[in-house]
Amino acid sequence: MLLIVFVFLKGEAYTETDASFTGKMSLRSEEDFLCPVCHEVFKDPVVLSCSHSFCKDCLQKWWSGKKTYDCPCCKRRSSKSDPPRNLALKNLCEAFVAERSERGDRGERVSEGFESLCSLHSEKLKIFCLDHQQPICVICRDSKMHSNHRFRPIDEAAQDLKEELQKSLKPLKEKLQVFEDVKGNYDQIVKHIKVQAQSTEREIKEQFKNLHQFLHDEEKVRIANLKEDEVQKTKIMKEKIESLSRETAALSSTIRATERELKAEDISFLQNYKAAVKKAQQHPLLQDPELASGVLIDVVKHLGNLTFNVWNKMKEKVFYSPVILDPNTADPELVVFDNLSSVKSGERKQLPKNPERTKFSCSVLGSKGFNSGTHEWDVDVGNNKDWELGVLSEYSQVSGRLQSGLWRILFSNGKFSAFSSPDTEKDLAVKKEVRRIRVHLDFDRGKLSFSDLDTNTHMHTFTHSFSDTLFPYIYTENPQPVKILPVKVTVTVEKNT
Repeated sequence: MLLIVFVFLKGEAYTETDASFTGKMSLRSEEDFLCPVCHEVFKDPVVLSCSHSFCKDCLQKWWSGKKTYDCPCCKRRSSKSDPPRNLALKNLCEAFVAERSERGDRGERVSEGFESLCSLHSEKLKIFCLDHQQPICVICRDSKMHSNHRFRPIDEAAQDLKEELQKSLKPLKEKLQVFEDVKGNYDQIVKHIKVQAQSTEREIKEQFKNLHQFLHDEEKVRIANLKEDEVQKTKIMKEKIESLSRETAALSSTIRATERELKAEDISFLQNYKAAVKKAQQHPLLQDPELASGVLIDVVKHLGNLTFNVWNKMKEKVFYSPVILDPNTADPELVVFDNLSSVKSGERKQLPKNPERTKFSCSVLGSKGFNSGTHEWDVDVGNNKDWELGVLSEYSQVSGRLQSGLWRILFSNGKFSAFSSPDTEKDLAVKKEVRRIRVHLDFDRGKLSFSDLDTNTHMHTFTHSFSDTLFPYIYTENPQPVKILPVKVTVTVEKNT
């Protein structure tokens, strides 16, 4: 069936069959499909009696506030405030938009072997409009739409824009690489978290196993002491009972014999009186038996302040480290062990690049920083032939710069030196071998001192007005461990005041 449409374009009437409409459309300019008011493709078009068409909303806005309904183009008065819809034009515009979209898709597929043609004139796209930033044909170039515009040949414009796009692509590729690197680090962190959790769980279980064993052994000893006390006290009381039983039996026998004599006939009593008296007198009267003190179990000794006494004894089994080494700050080449109190060089590991990780090779930091007060810790360097001890400022750790943030003494190539970031290295006059070193930080007075712990000999003191948080710092490249020495644990009881 043929569809007959009647439409006005630019004031001209066309009657076409749907079979010929498509061919006519390609010969019309894009301007023929634009509303004269909004200059966009018609949306819900209406037609006036003067044959001019407009978007319904555009026309109503044009008439808004006016007393007469004039045509925006020819100013001819319309007799209707609600003009009829131009369905034919509406269908034509929808077909135009669809065809333009389809041809645009074909244009994007040129690289796949499709030829790019102008959607309006079916001519080859040979020119690029710099103002509209789109390829056009030679007919488009001479149309009103591109009047006074700038043009370039397709190949030149493509080359220029490719170079420009390539410049824009470079930072995107760099950013993508950053994202991929960060994601890779995130993936590594997830794996490392699992490894850390498993390792830490083993350490926790091991330490609690030792504590449980200590408590179990202590329980056995205390119960054994209680049982021994019970046996001894029971033995004493049994011996007393046996002795008292013997005395009671002997006394009872004497009493019974005497009572028999008293019941005898007078002649018989008198005849045996002397013997009875002698027998009674031979069993002297004993003092009344008394229960000596301390025969009961000393419950207070076994139970009094039991948990405190066990805790007090436990201090011999536990230790307290004034500095805890943070494995999250350690260089991948270092191994932190022995309850986070020792460090040594080992096989390099693949570790995530977390912000806490030290920026300086073969080093590890304490977990707690100091920004006031006095602090002291002892370090056993043992036979280590290459080490550094000191403090690192938080700013230097974050920024990775050592301009004025590291103070330490070091031992290398058989000699001792002192070095701080802003100063030159200074040799120290230390003659004998040093195994244990005391580090003393007086933050408020700005002093960092080092001394030989075994001889109490001063080695070196840095003087500086500290302002940033300082972290204990250890450097080593040796498999011999460097160890933070534990401090003595004491338990005191204070009276309430």
